[in-house]
Amino acid sequence: MVIDLGRCMGCHSCVVGCKAEHNVPDDLNRSWVKTLGPSRTRQGIAFTFYPGHCNHCDEPACVNVCPAPLAEISYSDPVTGNEKKMVVAATWKDPVNGIVRIDGERCIGCGACVDACPYHARYMNTQTEKPRADKCSFCIERVEQGMEPVCVETCPCGARFFGDMEDPGSSVSRYIKMGARRLDSRVVNIGPNVYYLGSSKDISLLVSRCTPIRMPEVSARRSLLSLMVKPAIRKAEKLLNL
Repeated sequence: MVIDLGRCMGCHSCVVGCKAEHNVPDDLNRSWVKTLGPSRTRQGIAFTFYPGHCNHCDEPACVNVCPAPLAEISYSDPVTGNEKKMVVAATWKDPVNGIVRIDGERCIGCGACVDACPYHARYMNTQTEKPRADKCSFCIERVEQGMEPVCVETCPCGARFFGDMEDPGSSVSRYIKMGARRLDSRVVNIGPNVYYLGSSKDISLLVSRCTPIRMPEVSARRSLLSLMVKPAIRKAEKLLNL
């Protein structure tokens, strides 16, 4: 996804649309719009917005910390068309479209993935039958039907673009070639797949305020839970597969 800061007017239509589409609790957000500035930058006084959500990173920090039971999923290789299988925990990166997904049924509600995200893009939904992690899914259900994510559709300014960055004719590919950039740093270099385009001063303000500069640590309680639960689950799975 590419977000054009020059077009965004901070109206929160994307956030409202997301809440309505996914029944997000009032006090929680899959997506957000934060106001930045007015602040002085080297390029001048800047005032802009930070529209954000899960970045569906190339190397998502949330995936490896998940201790939930493993499950086998099947997918069609986009190159060969052959059916392939992979074993995943309750959160994983889709090998076909790159979307980082969550299986709410298998999520054990430990919150380790919430702690691990350097962009604070995940939250624990405690208003469901059992607590589970949740976040932006790039509206995978809509995308699979040939539709756009609801935040793209509801934006009155046309500030959001969604598509295949490997397709040179796509809008996201063109915007990236124009200089749209990720919010990554030397330490937090996990390949976020939301890009931002704007004036040099607005981008400078966004990068200085919103780029994470260190990877977070999973809280001691959640880390301990993960360390205790994960080996036991893996051992049980091996016994079941004998």
